Amino acid sequence: MEATVTFHPTPTRHHSSASATQEHAIVGKRVELQLLTTLRCNLKCTYCSIAEGDVLGSQGNVSYTLDALDAFIAQHLSGHETYVTFYGGEPTLNRPFMKEVMERYPHFRFQLQTNGTLLDDLPDSMLSRLSNILVSIDGGEQTTDGYRGRGIYRQVVKNLAKVRDRVGGTLTARVTWSNDDISFAELDELAQTFDYLYFQFVAGEAYTPAGLEKRKAVLSQLVERFFAATDRLYPIIPLMGAVRNKVLPSRAQELYAGKTQCRASTHILNIMPDGKVYPCPDMMHLPEMLQGDIVANWLQSSPLQPTAAMPCGECEAYGWCRGNCMKNLYLAYVKNDEKYRQLVTEPICELVRFMGQEIDRHDPKAWFAKLPLPVRKQLTDCEVYDYVEIMP
Repeated sequence: MEATVTFHPTPTRHHSSASATQEHAIVGKRVELQLLTTLRCNLKCTYCSIAEGDVLGSQGNVSYTLDALDAFIAQHLSGHETYVTFYGGEPTLNRPFMKEVMERYPHFRFQLQTNGTLLDDLPDSMLSRLSNILVSIDGGEQTTDGYRGRGIYRQVVKNLAKVRDRVGGTLTARVTWSNDDISFAELDELAQTFDYLYFQFVAGEAYTPAGLEKRKAVLSQLVERFFAATDRLYPIIPLMGAVRNKVLPSRAQELYAGKTQCRASTHILNIMPDGKVYPCPDMMHLPEMLQGDIVANWLQSSPLQPTAAMPCGECEAYGWCRGNCMKNLYLAYVKNDEKYRQLVTEPICELVRFMGQEIDRHDPKAWFAKLPLPVRKQLTDCEVYDYVEIMP
């Protein structure tokens, strides 16, 4: 039987007592507002998670006012360090909203997650304010064009060359590892082209036994390359995050109160163009995931929480993985979707465990001890950690 939970839209309460602090909708003292500027997109990627439940294209540009956003922030996020990710759809299709937000909140940090096709149209005043740009790209030219359309890879690479010197922060390749045949060479080239590479295993039925073995072979190569040098960091975020958590276990729990590092249980708010708030951008089609509303000005704790039904505590990776993707765990163990558990959640967990085992073979603590201080700081304090799930 599926677990059913009823959620009531009660506004966040602010008190000074410790017990009341624990009741706050946001865990910790920072919050990420992932603002969906539009649900329109100029591409039709074959694996788009936002397309689930017909979310993609279901709304146009933002319909709430920034006065309403002001009131929401004042009521529920007062005293928090607030930073923004512009998301979509393709967020750059609504540049006026992005510009208005950046001018309205000059003290916030900003990230853009984009397919990169319109990146060269952004003015310097916006590019210079971005702490990080996550560019969705799937590997090399053949792989990317296969998912996104002919010529997209070259267009994105051309745009990156145009804006690189105008971006205030870092450029990060965001790879959805959908294809069994994505190679080490493809990922390695992206790691050298971008400041960082972040990969995430696709939440789809892409994991045949042969596909798992191919991914494990590439992971082994990536880990080998990661530990090959100590003078500079191989900038692949999931490996960086996993090594950091193994060397400094407390970092796996900081800011999350021991909950999942994907932020969906703690301090990320995905705000739809109509102002509805959800904890996970892949689950905005599920009514039970509604967490708040900008227009009605209410917010409650994330409904995506670790539960006893999730077997993570028994897993060898839990100390440094901390539960990985809450969407996968929720569908597999709360909604009891047996097919999803077998074809998506369990294979991804197997890959994460394997990645950790490969890291352990290289004695990460001994490797860390050899790093010069600037490289140590990059590993422990990389700002991109704030904007991604760290675990793949």
